Amino acid sequence: MMNIKRNVLLNPGPSTTTDTVKMAQVVPDICPREQEFAGMMKGLREDLLKVVHASPEKYTSVLFCGSGTINIDICLNSLLPEGKKVLIVNNGAYSARAVEICRYYGLPHIDLAFPVDELPDLALVEKTLKENPDIALVHTTHNETGTGILNPIREIGALAHKYGAVFTVDTTSTLAMRPINIEDDNIDFCMASAQKGLMAMTGLSFIIGNRTVIEASKEYPKRSYYCNLYLQYEFFEKTGEMHFTPPVQTIYAAMQALKEYFAEGEEEKWARHTRVFEAIHAGLDELGFKDVIKREWQSGLVVSVIYPDDKNWSFEKIHDYCYERGFTIYPGKISTSDTFRLCALGAIDEKDIKDFFIVLKEALKANNVQIPVQYKEA
Repeated sequence: MMNIKRNVLLNPGPSTTTDTVKMAQVVPDICPREQEFAGMMKGLREDLLKVVHASPEKYTSVLFCGSGTINIDICLNSLLPEGKKVLIVNNGAYSARAVEICRYYGLPHIDLAFPVDELPDLALVEKTLKENPDIALVHTTHNETGTGILNPIREIGALAHKYGAVFTVDTTSTLAMRPINIEDDNIDFCMASAQKGLMAMTGLSFIIGNRTVIEASKEYPKRSYYCNLYLQYEFFEKTGEMHFTPPVQTIYAAMQALKEYFAEGEEEKWARHTRVFEAIHAGLDELGFKDVIKREWQSGLVVSVIYPDDKNWSFEKIHDYCYERGFTIYPGKISTSDTFRLCALGAIDEKDIKDFFIVLKEALKANNVQIPVQYKEA
């Protein structure tokens, strides 16, 4: 093994990886059209189904090159029948991104917007579905990574199905972290990218979804060539290959990451993320920081932290101090508040967080920020 410097990434992805995942990319060159490689991708696709307890008879997984946003694009443009509407249950930056995608494609849609620090009103979701029988697709985000709020996807999915709509969920920052059961959670399509919960590398994304719905979408309007779900699915079914060149080395890393996921175990991995999350909160509490989202609404993966009211506070200076010592923190994604985020993703554990807070406290002292940090009275 090479001696690789280990950084603790507390940003919302890519996440800290193991050396074995990094080194899995160092392989002999291979043409991705070889049957050997197609066989490896088949195993990878089957393993992804197991992560969300999806039956291979009813569900499939389809791989794409790109970041997590490509999955939202693909699902929205590929799964909407002619003359129908999308309902976006929107309470954060990533559901807002789905709205932007609808606008770019000119897809008929309803932007059912809620405040970013509140849960969706399920009664209003149902009212919207009832009043708009032409809604064929409902989309939301499981964990809004900009804030850390956890949306009630099981309940939203039940409403979507009650009114005959397909339910797509952006699970980019929950899949392979929070346990997900695709049937119990009323999900038709979920999605993620390899660098998040799988703790692999950037460049590979995947959609797990209902085969029957994908096959029906063959007859839907074609709104994209590269980002068409049926086209990629059909190519995999016929050849075992991606339609276009896959990210070869990234796929090797993803396969290794899946081995490590199953070796750790679903419940054990979630318990580790929970330890990390609780350690983050303990460290923030000790320093006096405040959260944006109510604790009981948080996903257990992302904490969005409000800047203190201190003339010496500078996120950039605090970031740089921590970064130079091997810890990465990340700015917030809330337009109405100045925040930064700490995330319980990746191959890290409670000790890493305790070490981080030693450094963060040093950073505050070095920049003459008062401890505990201060907030003006509301």
